[in-house]
Amino acid sequence: MTRSIEEFSEILQREASLAPLTWLRVGGPAEYLLTPRNEAELLDVLHVCRAQGIPVHILGSGSNLLVRDAGVRGAVIRVTEPVLAEISISDTQVTAGGGTLLSRLVTEAARAGLGGVEHLVGIPGTVGGAVVGNSGGRQGDIGQLVQSIRVLTQDGEVAVRRGDELSFAYRRSSFQDALVLSVTLQLQRDDSEELTRRMRKNWIMKRSTQPLADQSAGCIFRNPRGLSAGALIEQSGLKNAASGKARVSERHANFIVTEAGATATDVEELIERIRKRGIEMEGGISENYLRALVDQYSRYFHDYDAAPILIVNTERLNPVDNEDDFQMLLRQLADLRGRRSFFSVGQ
Repeated sequence: MTRSIEEFSEILQREASLAPLTWLRVGGPAEYLLTPRNEAELLDVLHVCRAQGIPVHILGSGSNLLVRDAGVRGAVIRVTEPVLAEISISDTQVTAGGGTLLSRLVTEAARAGLGGVEHLVGIPGTVGGAVVGNSGGRQGDIGQLVQSIRVLTQDGEVAVRRGDELSFAYRRSSFQDALVLSVTLQLQRDDSEELTRRMRKNWIMKRSTQPLADQSAGCIFRNPRGLSAGALIEQSGLKNAASGKARVSERHANFIVTEAGATATDVEELIERIRKRGIEMEGGISENYLRALVDQYSRYFHDYDAAPILIVNTERLNPVDNEDDFQMLLRQLADLRGRRSFFSVGQ
């Protein structure tokens, strides 16, 4: 007898909104939303979905995720605490379930006097998501610490990967299509108080440079080799640019933050606007050169008086893709009076 997804009525919701489950708070509904209560139930749900040919999408804490306004067809399965959230420590090795919040892993390791993950403080998401995306920063990535990973393969088999079976690169791993059930990390002995001090220092630094109090999905773009994506976006003049209720963060230009009433389309349009501004030939230009170039242009036009100047604030104006904005800009040019004018939508 063929089993049905309807068997899981206690953990199943139909056409459930996914927006409240993501950090951006945008997006449409899931055809099926299931929240398994333990690993056995999770594996059972996946088995039934596979047998019925229902597409499966895994949802962790929703931190690095953009759900389109149309929603998601198929089954969205939540894998976050308390599911797959066990942490066990054996000497200097820590094993954490894939649904464990990364912040909890960092705290538990420090409390046990084990160092190596304290620089991951402030990075959102689950341990499973962190491993799949090889989360990290200037002080290293989580992949450098991984000893083994217990996964559910696409064939529905539970397997342990270690050694040469592990592959990590910048914000990528060889586990893009696998469900991470648990991860074992190799850490080192350290002083708990010193680890706490370093965590606090890292947290303060991130709070001062990133919009951690706002609704965001973390960094939007990967950094080009040797460059900062945030700095490049800022140099292109798109810092604080907006589309609907989504805008480029004023604190860090590689973050897009949303306000109440924002849609996924707002975010997508802003991402596309930033992407279009990226020019391949500029990829090898250093950040210092770009900063110097912007400064020179600013000084040049500050003193320029050979012709009238219209300074345009493009934060809420997109004359390239929006015909109404383009016509508005033409009218401003036609009505230009004086030697220097400033135009900003809403002013």
